[in-house]
Amino acid sequence: MKLTDEQEALKASARTFAEREILPHLDEWEDAGRLPRSLHAVAARYGFLGVGFAEEVGGEGGDLIDSCALQEGFMEAGVSGGLMASLFTHGIALPHMVAHGTAHHVDRWVRPTLAGEKIGSLAVTEPGGGSDVAGITTRAVRDGDHYVVNGSKTFITSGVRADFVVTAVRTGGPGHGGISILVVDTDTPGFTVTRELRKMGWHASDTAELSYVDVTVPAENLVGEEGRGFYYIAEQFVVERIFLALMGYGHAARALTLAAQYCKDRVTFGKPLVANQVVRAKLVEMHRQVEVARTYALDVAARHAAGESVIAEACLAKQTAVDTAVAVTNEAVQLFGGTGYMHGTEVERHYRDARLLPIGGGATEVLTDLAARLLGYST
Repeated sequence: MKLTDEQEALKASARTFAEREILPHLDEWEDAGRLPRSLHAVAARYGFLGVGFAEEVGGEGGDLIDSCALQEGFMEAGVSGGLMASLFTHGIALPHMVAHGTAHHVDRWVRPTLAGEKIGSLAVTEPGGGSDVAGITTRAVRDGDHYVVNGSKTFITSGVRADFVVTAVRTGGPGHGGISILVVDTDTPGFTVTRELRKMGWHASDTAELSYVDVTVPAENLVGEEGRGFYYIAEQFVVERIFLALMGYGHAARALTLAAQYCKDRVTFGKPLVANQVVRAKLVEMHRQVEVARTYALDVAARHAAGESVIAEACLAKQTAVDTAVAVTNEAVQLFGGTGYMHGTEVERHYRDARLLPIGGGATEVLTDLAARLLGYST
């Protein structure tokens, strides 16, 4: 799929922004383990936070392919996966409210977030729960015009800095049908960030464990209908998996670019590394994998934007791209040799960041089983 001229311009603008506003500070933010709130405000002023969100809710308009072009521009510049996850957490925190919320939800949380004034996060995963969304145990009990929430969440992106957390809770019985979505302001009594989690990669992304102890939430913070939360979450998983696919081939493409240049510049045994046939073969294979992953992911994205159901295809596109990310960044580090193993080397960062992708947004094993059911390969 070919991007339009306007999408190519958006991609170029995103790359220029990243090179000017992000890369000079990225190592500092990686070491600090979080982004400054001011970056959200700057990105909003340039219109980047609103891409893919309708103007009616405070966005800039555009569709999923425009969002893909934006993300490609950032990744081509060499930003980290953690920065992308943290700066664009609203991409998973806001869609439920946009699709099923009220005007109150939009005015209180959506518009300020797209304006760079608030930071939101999405809390689904629980300790011991992993990808089992239907097994959520955090409970919200209706008490008059409020819900009282008790439970805990973990691995929550932007959870330390968040002003509000879109929280999956159990309001009914066991299974899919008992889950709802509540928006919880983080200054609500009983809500605490239990701890900030340190990770192998995604260092620029603050990741939290959250606790809810008798947290009283207004009933008007319910998103959509009670008991429909699982289905709202599942709706948005397709887009999240497409974005993770984009991040996957983005890491791979950037690592390939870095490795190819290094192999041209690095002289060993009297000749450039690229003069060796085995090195050229590695680079070609890395290129092949990146091209396949990008083509497939963008095709699935275009089909989703056109209204086609691509639940299984999104799972497979994610797997293709994240497997590519892991393989290509691994080869890139190998080609860099000892330099690639040094902390602070860009290729080392891509290697660390890529390893999360087969786990986040649904582990590959879980998504493969889901695809098997959807494609009729299971009993």
